[in-house]
Amino acid sequence: MTTDTTGAPATATGTDPAQDWKRWHEQRVFTVSAPYGSLSLTGTHWLTDFPEGRLPAIPGVWRADGDAVVLTAAAGDGLTADGAPLTGEIRLTADTGAFEDARIAAGARRLVVLRREGLWAVRDFDPGSPARRAFLGIEAAPYDGAWALTGHFRPYASRTVVLPNADGRERDFTLGGEISFSVDGTEHTLQAAVEPDGSLWVVFADTTSGTDSFRFRFLRPPAPDADGTVRVDLNRAVLPPCAFADHFLCPFPPPGNRLPIAVPAGERRLVTG
Repeated sequence: MTTDTTGAPATATGTDPAQDWKRWHEQRVFTVSAPYGSLSLTGTHWLTDFPEGRLPAIPGVWRADGDAVVLTAAAGDGLTADGAPLTGEIRLTADTGAFEDARIAAGARRLVVLRREGLWAVRDFDPGSPARRAFLGIEAAPYDGAWALTGHFRPYASRTVVLPNADGRERDFTLGGEISFSVDGTEHTLQAAVEPDGSLWVVFADTTSGTDSFRFRFLRPPAPDADGTVRVDLNRAVLPPCAFADHFLCPFPPPGNRLPIAVPAGERRLVTG
């Protein structure tokens, strides 16, 4: 399943960093504006909030049942499962592929089953969403080699903090270490999560956040080298998924991850019309 952490670790594809960045930026715009990209999410409905099983504007009856979700559909609901009309009951586990490959559909919409911290939810991805129709692009600063930094990653024993999320709930967030790097001779540190492939995930803010840029951003450094050296290319700081749709669960920056400097690099805000 494509996750809430939009923006994969960057790898160079050519010899010109500015051209690499341009291609990366174009791919970002293409990805978020695709029919089932981030802009098409119109709802995340937690089943615990709807004990009767009726979700807003979503056909069928949806109930959590231990390690699965049971969906009951009538002929008039217009639902399909794996491309075939659905009537009766079906047991569903969490979707793990691309959003467009979700098992359940309602016309052009894809109904994605999600599980987080033992709770079940259904997400509604609609290619005709107002956000997707209004999208004109992502404002981003031009590539600046001064913000392609070399840092050092220091792992530490797994540390879990409780962070507010964009949907108003608090959730655990596991930190695996910290990245140190220098800007104009001053060292700064950001805490990072470590992904299964060894790459890093940083949620951070700076002094432009909430004014000249979105209130926080994500950064996806590649896996550090054996000696801890890691590429910290702030040109590839990205808007979190909740910048594109209110129904994503993006964690806010952990304590200490607000830089006391302006970072005029990377993605800044959405352009809409």
